[in-house]
Amino acid sequence: HKGMIARTQANAAALDRVVAARNWLDHLAQDPANRSKTSVCLTVDGADNDFIKRFTKLLEAEGAAYDIAGYRDAPPGLRIWCGATVDTSDIEALGPWLEWAWEQCK
Repeated sequence: HKGMIARTQANAAALDRVVAARNWLDHLAQDPANRSKTSVCLTVDGADNDFIKRFTKLLEAEGAAYDIAGYRDAPPGLRIWCGATVDTSDIEALGPWLEWAWEQCK
């Protein structure tokens, strides 16, 4: 139980670092106290629903990320699973892929 919580916290911290390194990416919940540590919602600067569809389809086609489009009723953005079923190294590896998709779509 404690190990799973620690892994989830490490994953969320890794995603925080990915977000902090990119000025076009941010957390939907601005207050860290209100952010989920598991299903983390992000905003993409200037993105609309079409942009997010193109962005996520590119990542899926490359096998880099699956099902990361934000919730249908949420603002256009991304939703990254940081739960204990994910390796922290996979969250870290996602950063360059997000950058690549951003460059392709902007």
